[in-house]
Amino acid sequence: MGIHCNGVLALFDTHVHFDPAWIPERTQGILDRAAAAGVDRLIAVGGSPEANRLAVEIARANPHRVRAAVGIDRDLAGTEWSADKLAVLISAPETVAVGEVGLDFHSPSPLRQAQGFGGAPLGFAMQNDREAQIRLFELMLVIAGEQRLPAIVHSREAERETLACLEAHASAWKGPEDRIGVQHCFTGSRAYAERLLALGFYISFSGILTFKNADDLRGIAAEIPEDRLLIETDSPWLAPEPFRGQPNEPVHVRRVAETLAEIRHISVEAIAKATFRNAEKLFKR
Repeated sequence: MGIHCNGVLALFDTHVHFDPAWIPERTQGILDRAAAAGVDRLIAVGGSPEANRLAVEIARANPHRVRAAVGIDRDLAGTEWSADKLAVLISAPETVAVGEVGLDFHSPSPLRQAQGFGGAPLGFAMQNDREAQIRLFELMLVIAGEQRLPAIVHSREAERETLACLEAHASAWKGPEDRIGVQHCFTGSRAYAERLLALGFYISFSGILTFKNADDLRGIAAEIPEDRLLIETDSPWLAPEPFRGQPNEPVHVRRVAETLAEIRHISVEAIAKATFRNAEKLFKR
């Protein structure tokens, strides 16, 4: 898979959040615009009970294009959620990964604490203590290991703690060694990237690659082995330049592919083909 017969690149957006408050018509519009731009596949990512349910529903309604990831993310550390309901969604045939899960020790701005995308209130990880986040992350990794599903990992200002959890997970992992998981929306250090690769993880880049202040990140992206690269939008967040500040959509994953191609001095077709192949391997049904 690389280019459609009509000449449009075939792309795989490995990280998309759908807002439970959206009406079905808006979700369908997002999927239609993505398809028209050649985004053949995407992962609908959960992280909360409602987002998990929606991810599976969207994947079920679009079986040839959408797959689901479900889990309990760091924002819900220390809160109550139903393990039984999570188990049902994880066992669904549409579910191909556990995620989004991980650690976030960043302090958001007061505005970001009060407002989410579109003005919706958000619960942020720093409202939970670090130990609660770590315990939740460890539990999600145990579930991923038991189900032999790849983990979609979030890590922000928590490299040391994330690696400690992932190293324990890797030592216990019984699934295929090339399907242990992915660090999504990578913004970490070179040393962190090297350790993730050594543990068998893929590394996924988002529209942050296009930001003016991302020279260090672009330098790291240039060196990641081709067979470990993935691309994503993290929609509806992190729209790439020149769309920054606007709601993000899977259609913009092409800008991530184009930027990676420029960084690595290869064709965008080669990036599309490699990242599509990698995503199909990691998120195999």
